[in-house]
Order: sequence, then structure tokens, then C-alpha cells
Amino acid sequence: MNLLLVFDSLYRHRSVTGAASELALSPSALSHALNRLRASLDDPLFIRSGGGMVPTAKAASIAARVAAALGSLSSCLYEHPSFEPASSTETFTFAATDYTAAVILPPLISRINHQAPGITIKLLYSRDFNADEDLLSGKVDFALGFEEEPRLSRRGIDAINCFTDDYVVAVRKGHPLITDSLSRERYLAAGHVVVSPWMESRGAIDRFLEKQQVRRRIMVELPSLMIAPIIVARTDLIITLPKRGIASIFDMKDLVVFTPPFPTPQYMLRVYYSAVLSAAPSHQWMKEQIIALCASDYP
Repeated sequence: MNLLLVFDSLYRHRSVTGAASELALSPSALSHALNRLRASLDDPLFIRSGGGMVPTAKAASIAARVAAALGSLSSCLYEHPSFEPASSTETFTFAATDYTAAVILPPLISRINHQAPGITIKLLYSRDFNADEDLLSGKVDFALGFEEEPRLSRRGIDAINCFTDDYVVAVRKGHPLITDSLSRERYLAAGHVVVSPWMESRGAIDRFLEKQQVRRRIMVELPSLMIAPIIVARTDLIITLPKRGIASIFDMKDLVVFTPPFPTPQYMLRVYYSAVLSAAPSHQWMKEQIIALCASDYP
């Protein structure tokens, strides 16, 4: 069991020093424990690289299950202390893209800051649509993800359905070709800005168009929304995004917004969390805040 604690801490910190500090061990003692675990599992588990410890394929494959097992055991053996929002100084870590963060975190932080001013919100950028591994290992508490098509839930991951949204097309005011209406022909002829946070080869819009045996002209592909509003405001390029993303991130006075000239899937924003690791009263409280926010009619 002690060796599994070492493994879990080292996987999260990717540092012998960081894991040793968390477990109140010397770096030497932690290295000896890691060597015993390597011998037991017949695998190096972690390779030193660039000043950090990089997990092997075997380590990555077992990390989430080890974290879940340790969390489950901990919840069985210890009662969680009561949680007092007004006096709490706890930190909650969210995984998100800049889009998902923009549409939910500002109103959520406003709500939390009013009730629990000592709480800290930490944001990490998502490496995939729902950050399964980070949730199961305890690296993040909640992950903000979106789905255009139903996905199978991973065992141990639950989700809050936050809201659905429709796609819209945004162009700058004064666009020379798109003024009062947007036809399918104008849409396909225009140059497009596409945001692909996980660098997917095709998003929902392009998958739909390919089924119709047509393609749009993608002129700019971005991993982040940060500069998209500037590009759209200063060029004749157009962008297709969920409505709340446009309203949250873009300056609406510079834009004209159209309904896409073809059917599009609805966008669902979901908040994912580990079923085991969210048993603590503080996590229960945060889930309640998220559920209440999603049930409200916030802009």
C-alpha cells in the first residue's frame, strides 16, 4: 500500500522532490520505494527526462485505477470533515478550454466569491474533451467539456448537464459580401476561422458538410479562441461557434450574427467529475453550486 501511495504521488507531481515532500519522505527514501515498486511490477514506471519523471505506458495505464482505489479506500476509512464555505481556504482545480472556461467560470466564480471568499479556483487547460485521466488521478476536481454527439461515459466519471446551445455564424459589421442574410453559397465561399482546442482533424461542422459532399474554406486554424475575435473583427473571415461563446468572448458591437444556412447539431456543455473523489463535503458543495448555476438563466 505504501508503494502505491508513492506511485500515485509521483504520477501526479512528475517529480521525486515534489512527491517526497507530499509524503513527508526524503528523496532518497522515495527513490528506494520506487525501485521496489519497479521490481514488483517489472517495469521502469517513470523515466527521468528534462528534470522531471515521465510515466511509462504501463504507469499511464494503471494510474487512474490506482488513484480511484486509493480514494475509495480513504473514503471508507475516514470521515470527511465538515465543510464551512464562509471560512474555507480550499483550492478547486478545473480543466477547461478557453471557450468552456469563458461561458461558465465567470458566473460560477461570482457565485462562489460571494459565499466562500477564501476559496481559490485554479484553471488547467484540457488535454482532451473530458480529461478522464486527470479526474481519476485527482489532478483536477472538475472538467468542463462539450459534446455535439453522445459519448459513452467512462466508468468512475459522472457529469452534470449544464446547458445546450446552438451554433451561429459571426461576421464583422461592414463585411463586403455578407450583409442582411447568409446563404449556403456565401458561407461556403467565405474564408473561415476554426478553433480546434485539441487539434482535431474535423469538428462537428466539417463532419456535417462532408456528409453533404461539400467543404468550407478554412483559412485560419487556432488551438485557442484568444485571438479569434481580433481576426474576425479585422478581416473578412467568418467564424461558426456556439451562441454563448460568441456572446461571452466577442465584442458584439463589431459583429453581425446569422443562423447557419444548414442544420447544425446542438452543443452540450457538461461538467465532469470523479464519482469516488467527489465524495468530500467540499466537492459536494461545489457540485451544488454548479448545478444551481446551470439551472439558472444566467446570460
